[in-house]
Amino acid sequence: MKRTIRTALFTAGALIASLGAPATAAPADASAPRVDLRVLIVSDGGPSTEAIAAELDAAGTPYTQIDLTRSDRPVIDAGYLADTVGGRDRAKFQAVVLPNDNPFPANSAEMAALVAYEKAYGIPQVDAYTYARPEAGLQYPIYGGYSGSVDGVRAEVTDAGRAGPFGYLDGPVPFEDNSPTVGESYAYLSTPVAGADFTPYVQAPIPGTTKRGSLVGEYRHDGRRELVVTFVYNRYQQQFRLLARGIVRWMTGGVHLGTSRNYFAVHVDDVFAADDRWNAALNCTPGDVDCTDPNVTPDPIRMSPADVDHAVAWQRERGLTLDFAYNGAGSADHREDNNGADPLADRLLAQRNEFRWINHTYTHAFLGCEQDTSVVPWRCATNADGSTKWVSRFEVADEIAHNRVWGQLAGLPLDNDELVTGEHSGLRVLPQQPADNPNLALALADNGVTWLAADNSREPQQRKVGPATTVPRYPMNIFYNAGRAAEQVDEYNWIYTSRAQGGSGICEDNPATTTCLPAPLDPATGYTGHIVPLERQIALGHVLANDPKPHFIHQSNLAEDRIAYPVLDGVLNTYDTLFAENTPVVNLRMKEIGKELQRRGAWRAAVQSGQVTAYRVGNTVTVDGPAGVAVPATMPQGTTRAGTAFGEAYAGERSGWTGASITPLTLTLPSSASPSTATATDADGSAPATAPAPGTRVPQGVAEPVLPGTPS
Repeated sequence: MKRTIRTALFTAGALIASLGAPATAAPADASAPRVDLRVLIVSDGGPSTEAIAAELDAAGTPYTQIDLTRSDRPVIDAGYLADTVGGRDRAKFQAVVLPNDNPFPANSAEMAALVAYEKAYGIPQVDAYTYARPEAGLQYPIYGGYSGSVDGVRAEVTDAGRAGPFGYLDGPVPFEDNSPTVGESYAYLSTPVAGADFTPYVQAPIPGTTKRGSLVGEYRHDGRRELVVTFVYNRYQQQFRLLARGIVRWMTGGVHLGTSRNYFAVHVDDVFAADDRWNAALNCTPGDVDCTDPNVTPDPIRMSPADVDHAVAWQRERGLTLDFAYNGAGSADHREDNNGADPLADRLLAQRNEFRWINHTYTHAFLGCEQDTSVVPWRCATNADGSTKWVSRFEVADEIAHNRVWGQLAGLPLDNDELVTGEHSGLRVLPQQPADNPNLALALADNGVTWLAADNSREPQQRKVGPATTVPRYPMNIFYNAGRAAEQVDEYNWIYTSRAQGGSGICEDNPATTTCLPAPLDPATGYTGHIVPLERQIALGHVLANDPKPHFIHQSNLAEDRIAYPVLDGVLNTYDTLFAENTPVVNLRMKEIGKELQRRGAWRAAVQSGQVTAYRVGNTVTVDGPAGVAVPATMPQGTTRAGTAFGEAYAGERSGWTGASITPLTLTLPSSASPSTATATDADGSAPATAPAPGTRVPQGVAEPVLPGTPS
């Protein structure tokens, strides 16, 4: 079982002591060039270069993108790529990403400029998706290789890949196969040209042979280094998400601005309370405002003491802490109805220190406008003058304060600056309530709340609400009103099938919905066979995308059939098969997630406004940014600041956020991080085979294909 990091790895406090004093670096070699920490991406509009750009953007790594399809784009020449600053030669980009090994016309001056630049400064080039051919160090696929679909193929990181840029992976790189009728991945599998200095990093079996072909490999030739990728991908596919970190590590030598982690946090709402149950006959949930049949009594779902014990045991086994968002009135009401007894609350309080706790308001009341439930869907009640009737400041503040005091008296370990309102209410919700309750911000200030949960499906961007900053949360498609798998499937069928199939028709009315079903799921197998794999895939996609936002479910999902666990186990089990021990899941509490998102926003704004200057001269890295903005950076093991180790160890590197400083950040790289240069000889000491010059065409009799997935 892999270790999970529960602390805030990116907090600046741990780094301030080591980063606060300016370093006394040895004078840089006067002949060493300055290499700016910025990547050049040359795009043809295809998905592969866009995926790499998205990876850099998510991490906070500066890049410049040139769109080859635009007539007004800059011309790539020697002046665009390099100049001098203060008498020192400067390379303006630390790496070059091209859509393929040579996207320019034959005898292109721009490609010649890139080649000369890469040779002069030791700048690596990523061929984002290229045909296997001798110009890229590989045999044409017709010579014992393969061209075609790799849907569902299990690729493997080679020993060289694990010892190099992909050392954070355990080995397997499974390619997605989400639909038997849709081609999702296309690749060229081939082996290196005889005599080529080519090192495969990721390989897959060549169909019909006992050989393995390269999917990702390094080609060294003519004083240059290329990372040759021969499969097409987009930013969302699992295979790219697994390899993205290694691609960036290879092209930057592990020296770049920006940071990346694999996060997973799960909030469990409505703890101590009960959630109303879905009714298969009514196709709604008795007890909800839109399900008011007077002949049907609500049938609530509530955890039991045994469910608490299961949650504790699960956490200890998985190494992941759940965040319990609680409603104290749930226990108070239960005791009132049961002569003071509440075995669930007793067990939860006995195990209080096993979980993290978040104030979810006392009664889970709706804190936005006053709801008029005389119509379906509900609408906001209005005053006589037509203005919206809002829940008052006193009522909102009391819901927050009452629950906080209840939790404090119960001994819950709380962070009182965190809050999840019931249904994220108080915040705007379309279409009924297009604005926040104006009393919400005042009540948050009354209670010292600075971190407020929001629904990511409604508001994916962080924003301020009075003194608080929102923390968007991903709703998992495990329904709050389902404690049993059969209930989940029945409601899922109702939502996602057509009216002709007995469903609600929501998908017919909203064709952009991606989870629509061609036919109802089997009640006996639909949950484990369809819903669990799909939800696992969606959640794992967030984990692999350097996305710290938490997911949320409900206490009902930990009760009865405990339907949440197969999804959560699916995420963690899959993760464990893919990643090495040096790359654990990072499990943060809500406020630390909020801080991470907040730091990213400030950094992104500084980079986009041109306020950040960062470069490397020899083994010294200097970063200068605006005052008050923390700097994210990723460096090789052994990197120091003023003699103290930089950052935190993660995925075989050192990374983290530095405290804001009035002086530039200076880091000293280890001697092993000296800029790499291409080998001048093959392993046997002979001169390497010379690849054809850029723009050389495929030999007669071998057709050069249009790459699948790229514009023709």
